[in-house]
Amino acid sequence: MPGELEAVLADYLTRLERAPLSAESRRTYASKVRQYLAWLAAADTDGDPLADPAARDWAVRDYRTHLVTVAKRKPATVNNALAALDDFYTRRGLGPAAADRLDLPTSPRRSLPQRAQTRWLRAVAQEPSARDRALALLPFYAGPRIAETVRLDLDDVRLSARKGELRLLGKGGKPRWVPLHPELRAALAAWLEERRTWPGAQENPALFLNRRGGRLSVRGARDVFARIADTAGLDAATAHDLRHTFATTLVRGGTDLVIVAELLGHARLETTRGYTRPSAEDRERALDLLPVDR
Repeated sequence: MPGELEAVLADYLTRLERAPLSAESRRTYASKVRQYLAWLAAADTDGDPLADPAARDWAVRDYRTHLVTVAKRKPATVNNALAALDDFYTRRGLGPAAADRLDLPTSPRRSLPQRAQTRWLRAVAQEPSARDRALALLPFYAGPRIAETVRLDLDDVRLSARKGELRLLGKGGKPRWVPLHPELRAALAAWLEERRTWPGAQENPALFLNRRGGRLSVRGARDVFARIADTAGLDAATAHDLRHTFATTLVRGGTDLVIVAELLGHARLETTRGYTRPSAEDRERALDLLPVDR
């Protein structure tokens, strides 16, 4: 990347560091903008896309086309890149580019079928670590994003004799309180008791610690989920799959969409409505209702 674009990136990273975003969002934005600037260095653009609004719009649209036709990126990945570029240009004082988002496929969210849910819970119960048991049950019983989970501090957990609630910081630092399911409450209580013996327990406010006494990272948390999925004999059971399972279970159980949206930290009800779409299993069950004559 040419030196002038390296300077542009460095300036953006400095501004991004002061933004009220999660560490995960900052890393994602930084990566997406770095890729865009690298593309910009070799692209044949009209005008100066870093100073002229019209040239900005043309360049971002051309980059969107590049991601779709050359890089073969999925619509959600392209839209994430466009969101990062909106942030980049806004912090440069030009404002978001006039570039439409791609339509996302209307397939249902990935959630675990009933049998896989049982296998997951049984694998979690076999975990010797109280930390990993609590971590694995969080998205299943409370639905946080993985970045929200590792961002939890001790003060974000409130436990009483029979109840409890969790304070989660969503996108943009927006807080929400989620009541604790009894199984999750018991798992968190067990972890808080065991946590006292871990390195960093007195100095670090993080709810989930790593073995060195630091805050558990997103990567470290993903490793835990992958290991438990392997124990359960599941091809994949990510924290996001479990979040989807949490939401799908509530929606199909008749919970009001507004309540589900609040629990998930969705800003738009339309996002939550995606959990009402039928799955392949739903379609198969529908066919089972048809009579046969043999």
